[in-house]
Amino acid sequence: MTGSALPQLLRPRALAPGDLVVVASLSGPLHAADEPDLEQAVVVLERMGFRVRRAPLLEAGRHRWWSAARPAEIAEEFNALLRDPEVRAIIAHDGGQAALGYLDLIDVDAITADPKPILGYSDISLLHLVFYARTGLVGFHTDVATPGLGGHWQHTPAARRAELEKLYSTLLTSTAPIGALPATPMWECWRAGRTEGRLIGGVINRVVLAQATPFALPLESFDGAVLFWEEAGGQASHVWNYLQVLRHCGILDRISGMVVGVPHAIGGLAGPDASPTLAEIVLDVLGDRDIPVLGNVEFGHAGPNLPMPVGIRVALDAQQRTLSLLEPAVRSHAMT
Repeated sequence: MTGSALPQLLRPRALAPGDLVVVASLSGPLHAADEPDLEQAVVVLERMGFRVRRAPLLEAGRHRWWSAARPAEIAEEFNALLRDPEVRAIIAHDGGQAALGYLDLIDVDAITADPKPILGYSDISLLHLVFYARTGLVGFHTDVATPGLGGHWQHTPAARRAELEKLYSTLLTSTAPIGALPATPMWECWRAGRTEGRLIGGVINRVVLAQATPFALPLESFDGAVLFWEEAGGQASHVWNYLQVLRHCGILDRISGMVVGVPHAIGGLAGPDASPTLAEIVLDVLGDRDIPVLGNVEFGHAGPNLPMPVGIRVALDAQQRTLSLLEPAVRSHAMT
């Protein structure tokens, strides 16, 4: 297939105990009321064995409109973290509505020179997609710090919390593939089938928006890929339209499977007025494209996120309701 050459997969170096993880305002601001949740997130990261520091923009009450700061200020701080050899991972404090403002200000050479795990979802999924497109960097589509590790994680059963903590720690420190992600009875087979392919996705509106920028993933990136997505807020009709965009631009014809996250606060879904379910919307747009679809998987805005590393090869069996990570997300310290 002709087209843009895809960058080789760029894995960050595995973290070791005592490595520095920085919590940063990559999008939305920190509200004073959320300070306890941020403190709790720091405790979780420290329990995983890491040192934790806050980036300077992460200060309660500091904001500019809906963002933590002006796009250029966020980019400046982000670039400094990317260039700092002591910083071994960066986790977003929260999502928001800011990443589109600084996509063109990121020091891509710093990412290539010293790739680091960048953790987060929602608006942060835009960064994962663009960095993967530009450098091949594995994107860590995981919970953000404050409403995630410090919020949702604290309100989930202790056994599940321990499972997630071990999963995140393994993802960041181990060069062995994780294998099957821990499934729950919530997972649903929406269309049976099995496939293997690279995991690509994020919140669906950010997938669509990324493709409208000069930093879009080449369509070849989606050849044989397993597309994962979720949505929060908005309307069922919006989701249907986003999927139609993916159909029009040829992405749905290229992927080999789909994994859909738990929907969150979407209006017009499965209501009393014969409105559709999310599964019905997905299958309506897919039409006769016979690919496996696994639905209602725990990632996205609805609660604690299973990690979905962008760029990593996975095995999907929708009927058996299994999703397995076939490759590590990090490389060993010895490799260059």
